[in-house]
Amino acid sequence: MANYREIVTKAVIAKGKRSFTSNHTITLENKPSTILGCWIINHNFNGVKNGNTININGSYDINIWYSYDNDSKTEVVRQTNNYTETVHMRSVDDDVLSEEIIVRSLKQPNCIKAEIDNNNNINYTIEKELGIELVGDIKVKIEATMDEDPWEEILEESKVDEVIDKEVNENYIEDKI
Repeated sequence: MANYREIVTKAVIAKGKRSFTSNHTITLENKPSTILGCWIINHNFNGVKNGNTININGSYDINIWYSYDNDSKTEVVRQTNNYTETVHMRSVDDDVLSEEIIVRSLKQPNCIKAEIDNNNNINYTIEKELGIELVGDIKVKIEATMDEDPWEEILEESKVDEVIDKEVNENYIEDKI
């Protein structure tokens, strides 16, 4: 009859990634001439499980450097964008005892397009990629044997030298010739 044991361990029970694209608009006081640069900083996020979906709440700051007054002056406009993304995860086994959500930014938010429209607005597109892992405590059942491994004899140092002396053939090379 087999003897079984249960081991409780942490394991990744679901894993996936998803890309997100969003469009935004900033209204400016000055009529922009040229967009000189766009960068994103301070990206923060966390995930919350709700049934078979993960809601990711996050924010980042966008800074857009632009020129105005016929390219004679420049300014940087700043905006904080908050977002909520919903990701549907496949159903998880009922054997899971507890779950932990790990959200990683696989590709930081990046401005992939910025344009000036006719109403003193800058329209821009942001792209990001997030990875989600569900880590849970699960039980693993294994077969256990009660047989003990044989014990290896530990020799004293002087006895080890004697054993080596008995086993070494000093004429090994001569015997091979």
